[in-house]
Formats: sequence, structure tokens, C-alpha cells
Amino acid sequence: MDRPISAFVNPFGQRPWMAQTGAAAPSGGGKGLKGIIAGGITGGIEICITYPTEYVKTQLQLDEKGVNKQYNGIGDCIKKTIQQRGFFGLYRGLSVLLYGSIPKSAARFGAFETLKGYMVDENGQLSASGKLLAGLGAGVCEAVLAVTPMETIKVKFINDQRSAKPQYKGFAHGVGCIIKAEGITGIYKGVTPTILKQGSNQAIRFYVMESLKDMYKGDDKNKHVPKLVVGAFGAIAGAASVFGNTPLDVVKTRMQGLEAAKYKNTADCAMKIWKNEGFSAFYKGTVPRLSRVCLDVAITFMIYDSFMDLFNKIWKE
Repeated sequence: MDRPISAFVNPFGQRPWMAQTGAAAPSGGGKGLKGIIAGGITGGIEICITYPTEYVKTQLQLDEKGVNKQYNGIGDCIKKTIQQRGFFGLYRGLSVLLYGSIPKSAARFGAFETLKGYMVDENGQLSASGKLLAGLGAGVCEAVLAVTPMETIKVKFINDQRSAKPQYKGFAHGVGCIIKAEGITGIYKGVTPTILKQGSNQAIRFYVMESLKDMYKGDDKNKHVPKLVVGAFGAIAGAASVFGNTPLDVVKTRMQGLEAAKYKNTADCAMKIWKNEGFSAFYKGTVPRLSRVCLDVAITFMIYDSFMDLFNKIWKE
């Protein structure tokens, strides 16, 4: 006898780490395959919208003082890139982020919800320290599993375009060249600053997002948070993370570039930047990064929330 549609059981089961509510899943939690699909779609859309600002930020961070300096600011970078490579030159390295969006989102949201499950009180609420620690754990997890190789390849691709004769002919060819020349560790350059960056990123973002949502809900913990409000909270959380850890992002970018060999380690890189370029160099690319991150975090939460609402209506557990 056929079962009614309403009795359909999801064959993929449920992922307990995505069964709770929180900043990572503002619509009531991402369960199982729904959360993975929603996160992947969200990441792809968000990256396509905001990637040019990430490209410009990376170019400015790689641009050192002296005879090798190529750009005189954001506008000059955009103008020269379009003149030399066309409009789609601003999307150099995009495929790397697209390929990495699903595991990155899964690692981040999964780790946050898992850690949150261990830290909530009897009322299901996180303390201030709990928000920071859960966010920190999420950032470390995504840094190790997805962000470091993805970011390293992206930076090398962008850095390659700066040379007179770019050597990478595409994603597969570029990754093959990197591994052939440097081994598998070639795509794990800058893992320490990446862990520091992503850990602090998510600690700040989840703390701010969770705190703002708690303030909005007040005593009614089941109060619905409108999509535009979620987006506004996301933009604030993103801005807070930019001002909090851009120096780590600059060091990470230098450690992942094609000229990373001139730095002994993360500390040596930071010291050479300070000595040769001054304190202001640690905030290179802040404006384009600020615009990208605010859009990134706002769009991520808004789109993810919308897809989860849709999936919860048409795809019953």
C-alpha cells in the first residue's frame, strides 16, 4: 500500500548538529541534506555577487611599496584589470571559491551547531563566552577543512595574473602545477594565519549575530526575525570582524602568495611588513574587504534563511 506524501521519510536522516536554531540557521535549523543544499546554493550566489571586491582586496594586499607597486588605489586596480583582462578579469580565481563553498559552509555551520549544542543552558541560550567559543571552533574547523586550500589556490591564481606571462591555464592545470612544484603542502600555505583569521572571524560574527538576535527577540525567544533585519545584523557582524582581524588577513594573504618563500613564518611575515611598510600596511584592502564582507555576511544569512523557509515548506522531514 502506498504511503501518503505527508508520511514520506527522508532517507538521508538528520544531522543533529543542524537541528537547533541560531545565527547559522535563523529559520529554525538546517536539517540534513536541506542544510547542505541551502548552504551550497547560498555560497554560490553570494560569491558571484561579491567576488570582484575580494579580487581587488587581494590585489591591493599583494601590492608592495617600491618599484613593483602596480596600483594607486581601488579605482586604479579595477580600471587596470578591466583594461588588461576585460571585465571578467575581476573574476579571476572565482572557480576556487565556488568549488569550496559547500564544504566551507558545512564545516562552519556544522561545527557551530555541534559546539552550541554542548554549551547552551537549560533554556537553550548561549552565554557570551559560549557564543565566542562556538564561533571560534567553527572558524578553526572551516580553516583546516576547506578555507586554507581554497584561499591558497585563489591567492596564487590572482598573484599569477599579476605576472607578465601567467602560467596557470585553468583551475585543474593551476592546482596541478602548484602540487607538482610544491607538493600537497603547496595548497596549505598560511594555515596558521588562516586558522587565526577564520577563528577570530567566526568568533566575532557569531557573537555579534547571536547577541543582536537575542536583543531583538527580548523575552520572546520564538519571535520571528524579518529577513531585512537578519541582513542588517549580518552586515554589522561582518563589519565588526573586518575591523577586528584585517591585520591577520593581510599576513595570511602574503603567506599564500607566490612570493611567500621570502618569509620564514607567520611572525617573520608580520615583522617584515611592519618594518618595511609600517602599521598602515596591516590595513591594506580594508575598504574593499569591508564592502565584500558586509555584503557576504548579510547576503549569506538572508539567502540561507529564505532557502530554509522554502525547503521546510516543500520538503517535510
